[in-house]
Amino acid sequence: MMSPTRTRRLRSVGVAVGVFLLFGTVTGLLSNPVYVRMVPRTPADYLFLVATSAFAGAFVYQRSLAEKPVGDRFAAGSVVGGFLAFGCPICNAVLLALFSSSALMTYFDPLRPLLGAVSVVLFAGLLYYQRRNCKSC
Repeated sequence: MMSPTRTRRLRSVGVAVGVFLLFGTVTGLLSNPVYVRMVPRTPADYLFLVATSAFAGAFVYQRSLAEKPVGDRFAAGSVVGGFLAFGCPICNAVLLALFSSSALMTYFDPLRPLLGAVSVVLFAGLLYYQRRNCKSC
């Protein structure tokens, strides 16, 4: 039988790897025969993919330790912000339905690194807040 600590760690690593593989595949950062990315891959895209995955895993771990977990909405918003930061803007069906591809490439694409940085800062702030207010962490 596994200890609770080991189960928590395995779950958090599973979340981090799952987010990395799922988001990396559907955004075309991980090459696959199903999805073709329409904008060039940049090092920042990979950085935000890794950061979002790592923060998601860390959040799941810290959440499992807290008596009163907080920040689920913040975490969800940070994951969405991270996804938009490294995802292909003109491949995102939701964004494309709301805006034209030229508007996305003109106005949204230059803001993706800023969106990624904000997402990472929010996630780091949430983890810090959660850590400070958790007695068993």
